[in-house]
Amino acid sequence: MNGIVSLKHIEDYKKVCYYSVCIKDESEFNDSSESLFEAFIREQEKTENEKLNHILAWVKEIGDQYGAKERFFRHEQNQGEAMGLPPNKIGSEPVYTEDGEISPNNLRLYCHRLNDNVVILFSGGLKTADTPQECPNVKPHFKLANKLTVIIDEAFKNKDIFWVDEFNDIDYSDDLTLYL
Repeated sequence: MNGIVSLKHIEDYKKVCYYSVCIKDESEFNDSSESLFEAFIREQEKTENEKLNHILAWVKEIGDQYGAKERFFRHEQNQGEAMGLPPNKIGSEPVYTEDGEISPNNLRLYCHRLNDNVVILFSGGLKTADTPQECPNVKPHFKLANKLTVIIDEAFKNKDIFWVDEFNDIDYSDDLTLYL
């Protein structure tokens, strides 16, 4: 996948600022693109609403209560820099379905945890194998999340994205474009 990557602010909570990215073909010039995170929500609402709500509840709880502490994010067996939600067993309650059954949440949302205050949310899907590379559902999302993580880290090194408020948020030019 090739394209132009831009950052999009999603929401500020008491302890965490969330962002996502929009990916456009070089021929697209509009600024109203749907972010990867927004597309993830739109897609998962159709079939995995309960699992999606569980992840969104964690996004809110981490944002309001805890901050983006590393322990709340899932490491995918040293397979890259991107991390996932929901948390892996640490305080992670099961998902209760409409009929009262308990089910594990195998829906993954991949993200880039920059620090305890800033997280960039990407996309994901239902994980059906032990590793993302073995799962046809999440493999492309995980690979893209890892590519985006590298691109974003490089933008920090180049000072295209920079820290403000003592590492509590980020700032970047409105016309910041990164290339995938």
